[in-house]
Amino acid sequence: MVSLTFAMPSPRQELLRLLAHKSFKLGDFKLSSGASSDYYIDCRTTTLDARGAQLTGQVFLDEIRQRGWKPQAIGGLTMGADPIVVAVSVTSGELNGFLVRKAEKQHGTGQRIEGFRQKAAKAVIVDDVCTTGGSTIQAIEAAREFGFEIVGVMCLVERKEAGGRASVEKAAAPAPFVAIFSSDDVRKEHLLQTDETNEFVAVSTTCEVCGKPAVTYHPRSRCKEHKI
Repeated sequence: MVSLTFAMPSPRQELLRLLAHKSFKLGDFKLSSGASSDYYIDCRTTTLDARGAQLTGQVFLDEIRQRGWKPQAIGGLTMGADPIVVAVSVTSGELNGFLVRKAEKQHGTGQRIEGFRQKAAKAVIVDDVCTTGGSTIQAIEAAREFGFEIVGVMCLVERKEAGGRASVEKAAAPAPFVAIFSSDDVRKEHLLQTDETNEFVAVSTTCEVCGKPAVTYHPRSRCKEHKI
């Protein structure tokens, strides 16, 4: 048994732990690209989680500020990008959100961009998982066609084995493409949390019962008092 001294993780570390706990599954899965995989990542179970949304907004905003992009807006292809867009917009209190439809709607104004619509505005494109990069590229192309200036492109998790990075970087250029985590990062954390030889693995910073610091048995986050 290995005991760990409790320390408050950074928002980035806590977000990784939540992704590994809530969003990562091992098994036999068919991907939207048609390929098969021994794992699946559903980021929405994290980005739509109350604490996960807070962390997502903070981590993306910190990355944007560190890179000095200074955008006016943030957006992406519905629906993987939707919770990320809202989280970053709310956390920042200043970045306007927009969503990109997969196709122009066939009624009303027929527009493809919903929400913030100011031509020539600087914008960051976001996505939850980048596999082949298809959804990210659709959002980049639609945003540029509308008139946004793309200053950066970000995804929460990049599946490196799929080789989508080159395509996204080509579509995004000259804007940079940044992945917050790789699928390897999430897998490694998931395996750590499910390692039966390591009794003390906290998957979040606080006890889910009372809010005290967690020291808990996986998969529940509990303090010493509520760990059973």
